[in-house]
Amino acid sequence: MSESELDRLRADIERIDRTLIGLIEERVRAAHRAAAAKRSAGLPTLDPGQEAAVVRRAAALAREGGLPEEAVRDLFWHLVGLTRRAEQDASATAAEQRQL
Repeated sequence: MSESELDRLRADIERIDRTLIGLIEERVRAAHRAAAAKRSAGLPTLDPGQEAAVVRRAAALAREGGLPEEAVRDLFWHLVGLTRRAEQDASATAAEQRQL
C-alpha cells in the first residue's frame, strides 16, 4: 500500500467521523426539542423504556449489518447517555428561565 493510498483512506475515515459528529449534534438538538415537547405535555423527560428500545433496535440493526451487536449496544448506551444529559440540561435551563 502506498502512502498516498493510506492518506486517502485516512481522509475517508476523517470524512466519516465528521459526518458522525454532525449526526450526533443533530441527535442532541432533536433531544432538546423532545424534552421541550415532553415538558409541554407534562411528561417526564427521562423514559428508560424508550431508551432501552432504542438500544435494542440498534443491536438488531447491527446484527443485520454483520456488526458486533454488543459493541453497537455499548455505543448506543453512550449516545443515549449523551442525549439524556442534553435533555436534562434543556429541562434545567427551562426551569431557570421560568424562575426569572
